[in-house]
Amino acid sequence: MPRELSQLRNIGIIAHIDAGKTTVTERMLYYSGAIRRMGDVDKGTTETDFDVEEQQRGITIYAATVTFQWKDVTVNLIDTPGHVDFTAEVERSLRVLDGGVVVFSAREGVEAQSETVWRQADRYHVPRLAFINKMDREGADFYGTLEEIRTRLEARPLALQIPVGVGPPHQPNPFRGVIDLVERKMLTFEPESLGARVLEHPIPPEMVEDAELWRTQLLEQLYDYSNELVEKALAEEPVPPELIRRVIRDATLHHLAVPVLCGAALHYQGVQPLLDAVAWYLPSPADRPPVEGTEPQKADARKPAAAKRITRHPRNDEPFCGLVFKVQADKHGDLCFVRVYSGVLEAGTRVLNPGKDKKENVSQLWHVQASRREQIQRIEAGDIGAVIGLRHSVTGDTLCDPRHPILLEPIQFPQTVISMAIEPETSAERKKLAETLEMLKRQDPTFKAHEDEETGQTIISGMGELHLEVIKHRLLRDFNLNVRVREPRVRYRETVERAVEVHGECHQVLAGQTQFARVHVRLEPVPDAPTAVQIESEASEDFPPQFLKAVLEVLRDEAEGGGSLGYPLINVRFTVLGGEVREGESTEVAFRRAAADAFQKALASAGIVLLEPVMKLEITTPEEHLGDIVSDLQQRRASITETLVRGRHTVIRAMAPLANLFGYSSDIRSLSQGRASCSMELSHYGPAPQEVLQAFL
Repeated sequence: MPRELSQLRNIGIIAHIDAGKTTVTERMLYYSGAIRRMGDVDKGTTETDFDVEEQQRGITIYAATVTFQWKDVTVNLIDTPGHVDFTAEVERSLRVLDGGVVVFSAREGVEAQSETVWRQADRYHVPRLAFINKMDREGADFYGTLEEIRTRLEARPLALQIPVGVGPPHQPNPFRGVIDLVERKMLTFEPESLGARVLEHPIPPEMVEDAELWRTQLLEQLYDYSNELVEKALAEEPVPPELIRRVIRDATLHHLAVPVLCGAALHYQGVQPLLDAVAWYLPSPADRPPVEGTEPQKADARKPAAAKRITRHPRNDEPFCGLVFKVQADKHGDLCFVRVYSGVLEAGTRVLNPGKDKKENVSQLWHVQASRREQIQRIEAGDIGAVIGLRHSVTGDTLCDPRHPILLEPIQFPQTVISMAIEPETSAERKKLAETLEMLKRQDPTFKAHEDEETGQTIISGMGELHLEVIKHRLLRDFNLNVRVREPRVRYRETVERAVEVHGECHQVLAGQTQFARVHVRLEPVPDAPTAVQIESEASEDFPPQFLKAVLEVLRDEAEGGGSLGYPLINVRFTVLGGEVREGESTEVAFRRAAADAFQKALASAGIVLLEPVMKLEITTPEEHLGDIVSDLQQRRASITETLVRGRHTVIRAMAPLANLFGYSSDIRSLSQGRASCSMELSHYGPAPQEVLQAFL
């Protein structure tokens, strides 16, 4: 598996659902020679959609890794889901990728999930290309989509190509190729070879003026990044394509611009130039900044010292450091996908998980090609592979050389918004269900499962109705579990209304021994806190450390158990202000009881605020159904934030509580005779109406 680092590309294909990500991936694999026959998403025969559920639904659910060779470059590619319910797959992929290809539909333009994945890529500072797909569809608009990338995504697109024609073959000027503005030539893709042969032509006379105008615009944008280009322009010298590509690459790597290409992947057009662009403009691991981490620290009762920053460069001679970004759970041993940032990971060695302070055995290493595996002996710096043998590591955990510990920043995942009760038909299957749910939790960090102490029911939680439906089908189909499923319900959150200070006490006699402790605690709301619950200490130095540690542990445990109504607490901070100790009477047990007392008193005094998940909706509908859909939204407590016309369709953007949106995908099809589409994602948690709160009291 050794590879030349500068010739390696770790990239992801990301986009809104149904923009054509998987089709683009399939074409890339075919033209690079990695597969001999192209599959079809609608027939469930693509290389990366190998799961039964993906094949039946025609959508990507799990991020799949494939590797192929394009000319002298090796590409590790991850095809990610587009549906918002599976956004965790995109999140963890972007965390370890060096570059991305964002696919847009020329007909729909920049859609809701397009914005979401773009912001995710911004958060991880991932350089990217844009590919405007489906240029052969009715209503396609290359220039409109280009403008939306500029305005809605606040990006600086560089059009490297312009389309020749637009729309399907029956139109008078159909899409039939692209004009390469860098090389000043027209490219077409031979239908008889399924697009494998790329033919070069002079630019058609009727398009020469347009092509020169767009090329001039491209060069003017690039003048901001290169003095050499400016000098050639002032001297009126021809600009060589090699120089243009070098400047585009520099601008892309420094997040100053986004190269834009176009095509129609389903009908084999425009994919080879996209592959060339991946090789020319996206970074290798050597082009990325060294990965940063901190020196692991032992848990300390007092405030820990500032964490020491450590960097690792993508070189084999550095100490090993990697990140587990995906776990594929299996009865016979989990397959953990690892991005190696530095050093070499070898089979048969032991590594450290510094976050859990555990040693792990690396029994086997595998190179994974979608559903196929090939055993290897080592994974070098910059590469991606899979490990079998890890017992304690989960998604987001760091692995490193035990002699040179480093802790990388973990992956942050969104919280669950929907839950349902699930029960085995027979008590004999209860243990098997519990084991299976634990396995699924290891695989999917946005899936939660626990047993309700009051009802004894098993509650599963996820990111949306489709997410839980897929989980349910896996239990029935893959694990042969006969389960009953109750209706989904909303996962509310709790916060507090005001800041309070309370004293928690323990003053009692146990086994003839007086136990005494008093703790002074402040509880306050913290809007937009970086973590759901913050536990801090402002206690003076004379508060015994062992008692302070016990108090902090109890507050943290109690907070994890939820608020007064049993829902998770968010946007709150507990601060230990001090405590009272009596010689001979104060013990750790007493302070634990006093801390629990303070927690309950603080919640009771601070006032409950029940928060409900509010979803961001984007609905695309023909004009004739607009009235019915708006009327239906108003009945669901939705607030419409924006409407805009996109071709023959109207786009409605709205906010609505999740509690009123169950089954909305089916309802909107009924309202529009199946012609409207909708996407939704969590926007924020907002206060629930008083009548909802009263139902829980």
